[in-house]
Amino acid sequence: MVWAGRDLPCRVVHFTIQKDHIHMIVEAADRTALSRGVQGLASGIARVVNRTAGCAGGLWRDRYHARPLRTPTEVRNCLIYVLRNGLMHGSTAVAVDPCSSAAWFDGFEGLPPARTDAAPVVPPTTWLLATGWRTRAGGALPADEAPVKENATS
Repeated sequence: MVWAGRDLPCRVVHFTIQKDHIHMIVEAADRTALSRGVQGLASGIARVVNRTAGCAGGLWRDRYHARPLRTPTEVRNCLIYVLRNGLMHGSTAVAVDPCSSAAWFDGFEGLPPARTDAAPVVPPTTWLLATGWRTRAGGALPADEAPVKENATS
């Protein structure tokens, strides 16, 4: 993945931005690739935010937390958690959280993607994220399904 002119060793497939944190679903070949990729991404985001806000210094209060997703059900639950996370933080959006990649997601039941322009994320390449969750964990996601806190993956 290339971001801000830098080659990153991981791929952001989905995200949601909340007031004080970000959740991402990221593909990486291994733990080192994930660590380096997230570090590079976090550094780039901090520079952009600081430049835009006219600030300097640290942006992130915590390190990132990662959890590998190993089953279609885990991936399905994580997709709901990330793409519908705004509901847990007061959003009234029905299906598409405007601060997430949900507008480009093609896996909501009965809803085509809300946007057709270039997505700010990359398509998944792993079987679990591309098709496994759809074929083995119940199919498309109901557009009104709310996340459950226990499904949290950061």
